[in-house]
Order: sequence, then structure tokens, then C-alpha cells
Amino acid sequence: MDLLTLQEYWWFLVSIIGALFVFMTFVQGGQTLLYTLAKTEDERDLLINSLGRKWELTFTALVMFGGALFAAFPLFYAVSFGGAYFVWMAILFCFIIQAVSYEYRKKPNNFFGERFYEVLLYINGSLGIFLIGVALATLFTGGNFVLNDMNLSHWTKSSYGLEALFNPFNVAFGLMLVFLSRLQAGLYFLNSLDEEAITQRVKSVVKTNFIMFLVLFLYVLVTILISNGLVYDPKTGIVSVMSMKFLHTFLDYPALLAVLLVGVVALLYGVYIALAKNAHKAIFFTGFGTVVTVTIVLLILGIDHSVIYPSLADMQSSLTIENSSGSHYTLSVMAVVSLMVPFVLGYIIVVWRSMDKTKLTIDEVKSDSHHY
Repeated sequence: MDLLTLQEYWWFLVSIIGALFVFMTFVQGGQTLLYTLAKTEDERDLLINSLGRKWELTFTALVMFGGALFAAFPLFYAVSFGGAYFVWMAILFCFIIQAVSYEYRKKPNNFFGERFYEVLLYINGSLGIFLIGVALATLFTGGNFVLNDMNLSHWTKSSYGLEALFNPFNVAFGLMLVFLSRLQAGLYFLNSLDEEAITQRVKSVVKTNFIMFLVLFLYVLVTILISNGLVYDPKTGIVSVMSMKFLHTFLDYPALLAVLLVGVVALLYGVYIALAKNAHKAIFFTGFGTVVTVTIVLLILGIDHSVIYPSLADMQSSLTIENSSGSHYTLSVMAVVSLMVPFVLGYIIVVWRSMDKTKLTIDEVKSDSHHY
């Protein structure tokens, strides 16, 4: 494959991994529902142990997302993770406290008490996911960085990424992911728990969070379609502004629009059968819809000569899949390695099915001396 094909291939993989991570954030969403769905300590233990079976998969997906960006698009990784330093360090801190909480919440002679670690889980599920949404939104809105002729970058704002919190689109994107994670968490509990008292409360949680998610999703999607975007000339590399860039991308690639609609319909159908028919398998429809939709939203940044990371300080410093990627040799070698990804996903699916073969109960949690 030529270099551009490899760059597009790797951006596609990055988009899929990012979408899988967004789906897996139902773990974080569930952590924010501990005191909404559970009214007793036994019920909270049940929820936490159900999530505890999956939290490492979410963390792994986040690491894979960052690792794929680092390996395939090192300049993008350096500019974003090094420049928007405060935002990414806050995200890292939110995920560190998650790991600590699952490890120590039920330790004997717990100095801080269980409630302390449950608060940390809530912070991870709310602030952590919100900040990740803000960081992803900057792929559309941009960051305050400048590149020199040696591809060395510096951030032009002393807030180092925190200024993104003042952009309404970024905030809406972050909140959208929070409500999506809570929605998915409710459906996950519906599918994985055998506790009538909890599952009866799920429907109202799903309905409330779906309404909030839908409003924010429509705002984000419409904003993406009608806003100006940046494009680059593949011959000269010069970046310019294009009116309604991503709407034109969908018109140029109608298949992408069709796939996006399939994802949205699948998500809506999953919510419908959960609310109207009390279907316990609804998360498989919403999960599929989430992965497809997020993949397309991220993918459009890397095709049709779009800019993947606009510079707000100097438009010509903006990053594309061409000027921020690794070498042809690096991408080629990693493309061979990437052929192992389906086997890894297959292993995850087998393990998932094994863990969720039977629904989790309070009695099962109590009988396990090593539960979370």
C-alpha cells in the first residue's frame, strides 16, 4: 500500500478503537448510578461487582486508543497530549482513582471507608468521561498550538488545554458522552443482573438519560454539519477554510452517511425495545449503534483532505493524517501487526460471554470473598 492508503487505514483503525472505547464507557456511566439504582449496600455491591468484571476492558481500550495514535500519528500525539497537558493529566488522574477504588473499596480495615471510594468512582464516571469528550471535541474545534519548520510545537495558552472548557461545542460533546455512558449502563444492568428491585428502576434512568443524550447529540451533529471546516491541498499542504466541510464530505461519500444512519437507527431501536418491550438484550443494539456512529464521526476527520486537529493559533500549523503520521515503514509493519486485532476482539467476546453466561445476583456476590 502507498503511504496515503496506510495513513487512511490507520486513521480508520483509530476511529474504530475510539468508538469501542466510547461504548465501553458504560462502566463509567454505571459508576455514576450507584446511588440512583441501588438503595442498599448489597445492591451497590452488586452493581460494582457487575461493573468490576468489565472496568479493565474500558481502561485497555483507552490505552489502545492512545497507543494507536502514538504509533501511527506521533506528531498528533505529541501536540495534543503534550500541549493540552492539564486536560490529559486530569483524565489520567480520573482513571487512576478508578483503578485504586476497585482495588481498595472492600479491603479489610479500609481507612477511608467504602463511601470514599464510591465517590472516586463517581468522579471517574462523570468528570473523567466529560473531559475525554471535551478532548475528542477539540478534533473539530482545534487547539492553541504552533508548529515550526522542525515540527516542534508549543502551546500558546498558559491554561494548556483547559481553555477548551469555554467552548460550548466541546462542553456539549463532553456532556453527550456522559449521558450516553449512563444510558448504556442502565441497559447493561438490565442485561447482566438478576435483581428485580434494580431492574425496575432502570427504565426511568434510561428514559431520562436518553432524552438528555438525544438533545445534545442533535446539537453536536448539526453543528458539525453546518460549521466551517479546514481542508488542505494534498500537493502544497496549504490549509484553508471550507464552508460546511463535513456536510460536503457526506455528500462526496454517501455510503458514509448511510452507515451513520444505520448506527443512529440501531441506537434508537435499542432504546425503544428497552423502554417499550423491556428487552434485556437492548444494549447489543445500542452498543452496535454507538460503535458505528462514533466510528463515522471520527473517520470523516481523516478523509476528503480534512484536518484532524485544527490550530487556533496558526491555521497552517494544523495537523492532517499526512503531515502527522509515522513513516511508510512504520505504518507498514504495524499494519501487519494489526491483523491480530480480530483475534484479540474474538478473545474479548469469548471472555465476555463466559462472564455473563448467567446473570449476577446478590447471593453470588456475597459468596465471593474476593469481590470488589
